[in-house]
Amino acid sequence: MPVSTVSLPVGQWFTSTEGTRWWFDSGSFALDFAYTGALGDASMQERLHVPDELTRWLRERFPVAVGVARTLDLFDAIKLRDAIGRMARAAARGEELRTPDVDLVNLYAATPDVPPSLAGGSRQAGRSVQAVGQGLSTIARDAVDLFDPANDGRIRECSGSGCSFVFLDTSRAATRRWCSMQRCGNRAKVRAHRARKAGRAA
Repeated sequence: MPVSTVSLPVGQWFTSTEGTRWWFDSGSFALDFAYTGALGDASMQERLHVPDELTRWLRERFPVAVGVARTLDLFDAIKLRDAIGRMARAAARGEELRTPDVDLVNLYAATPDVPPSLAGGSRQAGRSVQAVGQGLSTIARDAVDLFDPANDGRIRECSGSGCSFVFLDTSRAATRRWCSMQRCGNRAKVRAHRARKAGRAA
């Protein structure tokens, strides 16, 4: 049963070093947030330099109004994000999660999150604008879902050569291998086709 109570979109567009755009479905909202930083991949760049960039990211993702981030919110967000990133790397490699990272996620998950609401009501229930801290709590609660024992073996690194993208395999058969079929999956198919062609020619 999901810990997060609000429905959130998952996945985002990235641009490769060659300038090609590709869609990455991380399988988890918390992982999407972790990818605002490097997440251990040298090709990724920091995307949260100033509070306004955090505000923009949250407003693009949440289906409700989110307030303006302050410097302290940015500091908190980066701490939470980096903890999730370290945990994702460790889980993908079958390593133990660091206790301080688990404690940090649990701390944020214990605070009020962005509540769900039904459309069609006649009154505003609760706040009309959600605090940034509520957004971070929602992300942390999604991370609690992500690292639940039910997902053991489903958090993995892409099988692409030299690719270290981490994702949650949400496929029914748990057979996902690539960060994206547009990217590493396609490259693997091209390599396999060339190898077969070379074998026939030989």
